[in-house]
Amino acid sequence: MSDAAGLPRLALRLSGALSPLAVVDLARRAERAGFAALWLAENPFERGALPAAAAVAAATARLAIGVGVVNPYNRHPSLIAMEFGALDELSSGRAVLGIGAGIGAAVERMGHAWDRPTSALRDAMHIVRGMLAGEEVSYRGRVFRVEGARLGYRPPRPDMPIYMAAVGDNSLRLCGRLADGLIISNLSPLAYSERAVGLLRETALCKRREPLRVVQYVPCAVRPRREEAREIARCALGAMLVQFWRNAEGRPARRAAIAGGSGIAEAEFARCVDRLDSGEAAAAVLDDRFVDAFAIAGTAEDCLHRAASYRRAGVDELALGLLGREPERAIERLGAAWR
Repeated sequence: MSDAAGLPRLALRLSGALSPLAVVDLARRAERAGFAALWLAENPFERGALPAAAAVAAATARLAIGVGVVNPYNRHPSLIAMEFGALDELSSGRAVLGIGAGIGAAVERMGHAWDRPTSALRDAMHIVRGMLAGEEVSYRGRVFRVEGARLGYRPPRPDMPIYMAAVGDNSLRLCGRLADGLIISNLSPLAYSERAVGLLRETALCKRREPLRVVQYVPCAVRPRREEAREIARCALGAMLVQFWRNAEGRPARRAAIAGGSGIAEAEFARCVDRLDSGEAAAAVLDDRFVDAFAIAGTAEDCLHRAASYRRAGVDELALGLLGREPERAIERLGAAWR
């Protein structure tokens, strides 16, 4: 789905909780419904994204295939270039790479030091971009280095798009200087997105390249009954809030991104997370402000209307994480409403 009627491009976002076969089935349905892209999340200890991405490349013809994000700690930048060059070959130029620093605590559980994440992203961008351009790369960064690294095959697209996940101002500026696009995470309210887009594009003016694209991940519940959809969203947000808030401990920029612009004070977030952590039901803890700030929920027509507000905030592509059972029905409803 494209930007008809003021909409951003609509994409489907799927996680490693799904088997590759389930991912392929949903990707085919999304392509038939008119979705523009599929984004696959890769989180430590869940299914790796690349088997599903390769299967989707073989099973579809038009869908762009993004992986967002891979991190350079458990997949060295040279390996990222090797794998994504091959994925781009398999998909006939439909691959999109998303690089991010990952979740620090999870990276450390894998035995890697989550050290200097902004420097790690800078190093990874330089190494991966050079190798995908077919160059021989010698680079000594603060975190990663290579000597005379060159792919043993000709990458199909020397300008393959590389997106960066960024949150704080420093990483947003780095994204504006080095990346082709920005990935905005779940639980980022519209006011944060609008500010991030402004900062990103202001920084990118000096690049004199194509305008940067902005992809935002948003949980989405689509049902014939609006209140049912909002209840599903509220329950999903309860689990997400606890995870995101805990993972953002010691990262004030991430917590500010969650709370800032939502109209909900950080102290109230902390209280809600404590209540959710103690076992209280999300329906009793989270009111409509949380749904309005962090999800898209309602009928298919409601969801498309809400999606247009992201376009006005500067988001080019909205990657929807479909909530609840029967995501197949949600894909069909959105496709029918869009058409």
